[in-house]
Amino acid sequence: MNIFEFERLLLAEIDGNVAHCSEDQLFAGGYLRGHITLAVAQSEIAGRNHIKDVKARVKTSLNQAILSGELNDKDQKLVLGFWQQLVDKVDKQLTEQ
Repeated sequence: MNIFEFERLLLAEIDGNVAHCSEDQLFAGGYLRGHITLAVAQSEIAGRNHIKDVKARVKTSLNQAILSGELNDKDQKLVLGFWQQLVDKVDKQLTEQ
């Protein structure tokens, strides 16, 4: 699987939750969309085409956002937890293929 397929799966998971998610999950999903898309673009530009590179870039981007004060403590836990849930779910889909 390439990074673009990984991105597609992550965003599909976010979009698939919209109809039945809480306001907090809606916020976290919208927030993560930008970080995911940016991480994929940066990975492509850098010639890094491994899923682990995208995961690391998203994590770094989220950490930078937290350090710059973009997210309060509650939102940090919410976004980081939702990110981990997304990754776990997509990773599980990949192993089942």
